[in-house]
Amino acid sequence: MTSGSPSFLAGLVGCGIGPSLTPLLHEREADELGIRYLYRRLDLDRLGLPATAVGEVLTAARLAGYDGLNVTHPCKQVVLRHLDELSPDAEALGAVNTVVLREGRAVGHNTDWSGFARAFDRGLPDAALGRVVLLGAGGAGAGVAHALLTLGTHRLTVVDVDASRAGRLAASLRARFGAGRAAAGDLAALTVPVGEADGLVHATPTGMAAHPGLPLPAGLLRPDLWVADIVYRPLRTELVRTARALGCRVLDGGGMAVFQAVDAFRLFTGVEPDAERMLAHFTTLVAATGSDVRIG
Repeated sequence: MTSGSPSFLAGLVGCGIGPSLTPLLHEREADELGIRYLYRRLDLDRLGLPATAVGEVLTAARLAGYDGLNVTHPCKQVVLRHLDELSPDAEALGAVNTVVLREGRAVGHNTDWSGFARAFDRGLPDAALGRVVLLGAGGAGAGVAHALLTLGTHRLTVVDVDASRAGRLAASLRARFGAGRAAAGDLAALTVPVGEADGLVHATPTGMAAHPGLPLPAGLLRPDLWVADIVYRPLRTELVRTARALGCRVLDGGGMAVFQAVDAFRLFTGVEPDAERMLAHFTTLVAATGSDVRIG
């Protein structure tokens, strides 16, 4: 690294992000590329702020000279009203996880969907996509839903604790991908859709360190059902452990976390990172920190 190398300041804003490994992923890749790069955690819990304060944090980041922010739970939709512009993907999804701060403007992007799609292609390359059930219609769920239909899912059933939110997401998906491709399901009646599904994707906070447990009854899982969990705090959630014990093919949240970070790094710096190297670094971090690894 030379004194004349470019320098960047980025951060992660969300709740309960103290143990995040995202700063290490970004900073290590920048070191490999000869870029000066500082990545900070902006934990709303530690700051004593609600999710609605994300706009204040964004304003402060602008004044401090940040080049970008990653946005995580529960701010991916709340942040929308504080941005100057949205990328086409972010506008279509109604959720942002990456904000680029440049030339006085805050531009929102969504790398959740591309990160999940790339992780899915890598981890479950030949998985059947006829019928898939998605648990969670929030910011992350919107990205995952877009990825699943882009990957070729024929029929996606979206389920959420807020039935109206699931309905809105399903309607939005039908408008973009065609009638019949998505429908809202009933959280209290999962037996039929899960029983008919090829795969299940989980995109709610359940399973995170602060929200332990299973997002659905274990009895609904079966060996021929593939299961993907986007939770990565911890990596081995109860859903991941239970599904693996039953013989399901399982995709944990690590790949999505790394690949969305790859895309965010590119947006922040304009430099192409080495995805394989970042995956290898993630694996090293997992080995160093144990099974309860957390990545932001």
